[in-house]
Amino acid sequence: MTRIITLFCFLLTQLNFSQSAENYLEKIRNNEAALTAFFQQMPKGGDLHHHFSGSIYAEPLLERAITEDFYLNLETMQVAKAKSSKGNWETFSSLKNKGQLEFYQQKVMQTWSAKDYNGVSVPSDDLFFDSFDKFFPVIDGHFAEGLLELKKRALSENVSYIETQLSIIPCDMKVDDLSDFNSKLRRAAIQKDEKAVLKLLDDLFKSIQQKDAKKYAENFNINFITKLHKDLKIDDKRFTMRYQNFVLRFMEPVDLFKNLVIAFISANDSKLVAGVNIVSPEHGENSMKDYWLHMVMFKYCHSKFPDVEYTLHAGELTLGLVQPEDLTWHINSAIYTAGANRIGHGVDIAYEANSYDLLRYMSKNKIPIEINLASNEFILKVKEGRHPFTLYKEFNVPIVISTDDAGILRTNMTEQYVLLAKRYSDVSYAKIKKYVYNSINYSFIQDASIKKQLLKDLDSRFKTFENQFSKN
Repeated sequence: MTRIITLFCFLLTQLNFSQSAENYLEKIRNNEAALTAFFQQMPKGGDLHHHFSGSIYAEPLLERAITEDFYLNLETMQVAKAKSSKGNWETFSSLKNKGQLEFYQQKVMQTWSAKDYNGVSVPSDDLFFDSFDKFFPVIDGHFAEGLLELKKRALSENVSYIETQLSIIPCDMKVDDLSDFNSKLRRAAIQKDEKAVLKLLDDLFKSIQQKDAKKYAENFNINFITKLHKDLKIDDKRFTMRYQNFVLRFMEPVDLFKNLVIAFISANDSKLVAGVNIVSPEHGENSMKDYWLHMVMFKYCHSKFPDVEYTLHAGELTLGLVQPEDLTWHINSAIYTAGANRIGHGVDIAYEANSYDLLRYMSKNKIPIEINLASNEFILKVKEGRHPFTLYKEFNVPIVISTDDAGILRTNMTEQYVLLAKRYSDVSYAKIKKYVYNSINYSFIQDASIKKQLLKDLDSRFKTFENQFSKN
């Protein structure tokens, strides 16, 4: 009986501490500086929607490009190790000798990221999506430095887990002999003939297997992911990281499916590879044309590798970016056709056909939405009341808060929670805390004991955090 009373008193005390934190949050709700201090210290669990290359800040990338004396395209601000025959290229050392380095440093920063963006010079979505190719040559071969930078930043703002999309899986498999499948798959997709598509994918899958697809997955898992992760000692008592494989929407169907099969094999065979995703602008030509086909491809791969989880960028669209009818079915297809375990962005949910039924389905089946507030504001110009956050909340869809591409967007996890609390005053501290726990509960971590430990660690971190407010 004494133990029960003691436990009750402990829980009551913690409830009081949590209420004190709630009261303090309401007190500072309209003070952005105070909110920043509050959320900087609050435990934030995991960042589940996270692109590695887009999360590295431009400063260290530019510093490396200057140190290694890359060539810079003076029109596009793209860098390269070797000079191209097209365009006006100069080395950074040459620019320094001419006294022009500082000028071009500023232009690079404004092209590789949202720094100083004026909303006029170039469409925000173009600036965002075009930036990756401009700075990627500086990232290539320097994944270790980037991972350590991300870990250090995560620790500084009380983030204990990142599930990052690190790299495509290198693959030089020759598939020219399979090119006929491109037109066959697209013809079947136009007719929405799922049975025909699945039959074609079955034939294609067998051919890809015969070309030793497993070899590419094994090499990636052993010689890249596992080696990098262990050499850097990424996981420790304070921090854990896992990786998502991804494929590129703009590729031709055969190439994309080849990469998708290898991505699933890799995720199936490694506990460090948490799942699979699909990226690139959703409004791109091939992305729109082949969207349904891509969803059937995920469905097919799931039938072959049922233990592999996947989250899909879906509904990262808004009125004006595409035709109205193109806003009505992408999330539906990602969930009902592909069977996605999580949805990334989901911004066009209000336009989706039978959106209330879709929201109820997501709620009932515990399919989380990855909310990326700063990203959606910059790329799509969607924020506050136009953002569907409230819709997801009202229908009890599990919500996780993520950064997307913090480096390009010049943001961090703390700012996502500041925006959340500032813009949606009806979101209580208890709800926000729930979103934090969601980021671990709905992660794709395969080892149950690691997930359990991360949740236990969150309990401890929140206890420490909330105890501060008992003194106020």
